[in-house]
Amino acid sequence: MPTCPKPLRPACTHPAPTMARILVVLAHPDLQASRANRAVQAALAPLAGPGGPVELLDLYARCPDYLIDVPAEQARLAEAELIVWAFPVQWYSVPALLKLWIDEVLAFGWAYGPGGQALRGKALWLLPTTGGSAASYQPAGHNRHGIEVFLTPWEQTARLCGLRYLPPLALHDAHALDASALAAHGAQVRDMLARWPAVPAWQGLLDDDCVDCAVPAEAYC
Repeated sequence: MPTCPKPLRPACTHPAPTMARILVVLAHPDLQASRANRAVQAALAPLAGPGGPVELLDLYARCPDYLIDVPAEQARLAEAELIVWAFPVQWYSVPALLKLWIDEVLAFGWAYGPGGQALRGKALWLLPTTGGSAASYQPAGHNRHGIEVFLTPWEQTARLCGLRYLPPLALHDAHALDASALAAHGAQVRDMLARWPAVPAWQGLLDDDCVDCAVPAEAYC
């Protein structure tokens, strides 16, 4: 039987990359309804102006049709020193569009595998938010594990790509926190990014030799 060709993608109409040093990918399916991720967006706005160190990428606004301009996204990543994923934890993982973005943009031969050196030495920082409390992400809680366990696939993704994996900054109980607590979280994120890379908690991690996981060509399918 003949194989079905992949459908052609429409011409890209996305804005050109701004080539900021820090790329923050905001991946909330309904950002306007979000409390925690919108607080991060508001806090980072002063750093994302013309000439600022941060590019804020609202993934669902940029790709509402789930069609991702892979070369453009790879260009952003190639120029960034620090990559940040800000997202609500959904079914113990990232939202669907962010997973698709990872699948398509972090391509074999570009981000990992033979010849895949484009991200080596850069850093990845995760900003997950949860509706559950911190206590619920403990062995005695109903989620039965700490949040770091559910982030393990992304830690290994970083290792596979030669990225330095920075300790995630999780925000729990996002639905119940008051405005001051949300603003404080946003301010913490902004202050850490404003000081990049001179954040004391990150220095040892950034100074260490970068070791990635070699993937043989025959492992690709």
